[in-house]
Amino acid sequence: MTITFVGHGYVGLVSASIFADLGNTVHVIGHTPKKVENLKKGIIPIYEPGLEALVKRNVEAKRLLFTLTYEEAIAASDVVFIAVGTPPKSTGEADLSVVYEVAKKIGENLDEYTIVVTKSTVPIGTNFEVKKIIEKVKPPKTTFDIASVPEFLREGQAISDTLHPDRVVIGTETKQAEEILKKLHAPIDGELVLTNIPTAEMIKYAANSFLATKISFANAIANLSDIVHADALQVLEGIGQDKRIGKAFLNPGAGYGGSCFPKDVKALIQIAKQHGYDFSLLRDVEEINKQAMENIVKKTKNFLNGNVQGKTIGILGLSFKPDTDDMRDAPSIFIIEHLQKSGAKIKVYDPIAMENAKKIIKNVTYGKNAYDVSENADALIVVTEWNEFKELDLEKIKSRMHTPILVDGRNIYDPSTAKKLGFFYTGVGR
Repeated sequence: MTITFVGHGYVGLVSASIFADLGNTVHVIGHTPKKVENLKKGIIPIYEPGLEALVKRNVEAKRLLFTLTYEEAIAASDVVFIAVGTPPKSTGEADLSVVYEVAKKIGENLDEYTIVVTKSTVPIGTNFEVKKIIEKVKPPKTTFDIASVPEFLREGQAISDTLHPDRVVIGTETKQAEEILKKLHAPIDGELVLTNIPTAEMIKYAANSFLATKISFANAIANLSDIVHADALQVLEGIGQDKRIGKAFLNPGAGYGGSCFPKDVKALIQIAKQHGYDFSLLRDVEEINKQAMENIVKKTKNFLNGNVQGKTIGILGLSFKPDTDDMRDAPSIFIIEHLQKSGAKIKVYDPIAMENAKKIIKNVTYGKNAYDVSENADALIVVTEWNEFKELDLEKIKSRMHTPILVDGRNIYDPSTAKKLGFFYTGVGR
């Protein structure tokens, strides 16, 4: 098939590259000339394992085509995906202005029958608004259908998640659209979930909010475990063995962040509010997540007798999770800002995300590696569980520190080992 993705961000670029690799002709419409020119050369604006090679291969094969214009791409396409950002407003509602702007441009350039699919995460009812916009501007005799096919990519594992998802959700209004989208997704081995459009829109928000709830539950158990001297990791291992519960996302730590969980939890709270339902459970999920970040700051201060004024604190990991350079709502931002407000001097290191971090985090010293950051540090905090941090020579780290305080915000070290080496160690719920 010939398809188009509007948007070359994380979801758009990964999905377009996979569909091109499966043999389709894929147009990708962007709006930034420099980024589009770089993409034509196979230079990608994000870090994702395996993506650069995938893009280059399909650009060279002329299956993956980047452009700034809508006319040729939309007219040639059987399916057009909207894959643009829906960032949160100050109220927590999703900002849909770009989605609607793109819908208008798509409608103006439709030729023959086309399916317009929203892949962006959007509130319930958005696709019907997209339909209204397109109907107003499309050429008179042109026909189209709308559909919702939400994405469930994990940063750092996006290629595998696209090719081998747990499920492919396809929400449609017509059998014709459903059959075409089933054919397009046939090479992808996830189980098909065929629904109406509002159900597909809701599935995305419900999935991310439930996973965020599991993380906050794990952090709440960790808080209580600290108080009653239980081991939260063993508690969560014990309940995770129950197949009804499962082990995934039951990991206490410094809190969740990223492009999806914070935004989607806020959006679902607002969607519920607009329909007269108080989603108090999710409001508590947000509050517990904030507490998880606050607790890392509190643990650090406690080791330093409540005063970090003038102290040098090293931060290991800046991205919201390993294997990505994404800094959106990363817990490191909150932790660093709160330590700085208390007068701490901050040194940081991340294997991948430092260039993106420099746009957000100010007045810190960027180290060359973990050992550089530990030099003369009064405390060291692990915020992101990069694999290279798990393999550090802790004796070497300790020898460089002014005070051997280790706050393990991701529980990557064995407490007894760290303490035997002479660290003042604390994890989360341990």
